[in-house]
Amino acid sequence: MTFAHILGHKRQKDILRRAIDTDRLAHAYLFEGAEGIGKRLVALALVRAIFCPEGQGCGDCPACRKVDHYNHPDLHLLEPDGSSIKIEQVRAIQRELSYRPLEAPKKICLIEAADKMNPAAANALLKTLEEPTGEALLILLSSRPDRVLSTIRSRCQRLPFARLSRDRLKNVLLEQLDIDEAQGHILAALSEGSFKKALGKDRELYLDRRKEILKEVTALSSGSVLPLFDLAQKLADEKDLLRDILDIIQSFYRDLLLVRHGRPESELVNVDLCGKIERVAKEHDVPSLLHKIEAISAARNQLDRNVNRQLAMEVLLMRLAA
Repeated sequence: MTFAHILGHKRQKDILRRAIDTDRLAHAYLFEGAEGIGKRLVALALVRAIFCPEGQGCGDCPACRKVDHYNHPDLHLLEPDGSSIKIEQVRAIQRELSYRPLEAPKKICLIEAADKMNPAAANALLKTLEEPTGEALLILLSSRPDRVLSTIRSRCQRLPFARLSRDRLKNVLLEQLDIDEAQGHILAALSEGSFKKALGKDRELYLDRRKEILKEVTALSSGSVLPLFDLAQKLADEKDLLRDILDIIQSFYRDLLLVRHGRPESELVNVDLCGKIERVAKEHDVPSLLHKIEAISAARNQLDRNVNRQLAMEVLLMRLAA
């Protein structure tokens, strides 16, 4: 995929094109922004443009095809091994980068989820960034750049990526998927500008399971503990989707808050649940809704700190049922 085929990110693409044209590429870049918004696509388009004999990433030459299939000898990928990137992985990449390129003008390493480097790995990579070679280029990708070692950030050219607007993403989804207007609105709103979410595993969650999740949460009562604990266990078991489920629940209470403030339906996320939202909103005042939204944010923070998932969900559901 060339720069021209990537939706959005015009400023970032222009910066990289100018750097290629003037032969002023940095030795290391940090592409930062939310997950799934196109950082990796832009990084691979940059690799193709550098490796392609035409200088544009034509897509037809052997170099471009090798990049597309991740089997170019001068392209190296570094991804978390389990929950982190380890020092042994960084050292292996350092050895590769110490050699001259085999086919391309440069050796390039893409580091996915750079914020997941453990301290030893980060410090090892720092040595490569402090003593760069002219034939090596590192591209770090991160959705949480604040967790990348500050000394690494300072030695990279940082390139922030913004989310696609909701309307633009909605229009693209309506063109590419067999969904109606309401589904396009919901999918664009919940995916928050991320094609990866909108077109990946979250699509079924947002369109099919969302109503059932909200039905179970709003049916809870502070006087009925067993159903609450059962739902907490059910949510805790959804390890990979739990944060996305919290986004769905938060979107619902946000919609309630907007209705309480008299905002139009077009500003809601769950536009297919307007009747339910109107009904539930009448049962809450603004302070209670703010309290519940705060509880959801607190649960998300607890998950980030690796607190026991079931306990975090039990506390959250108690606060939502109160």
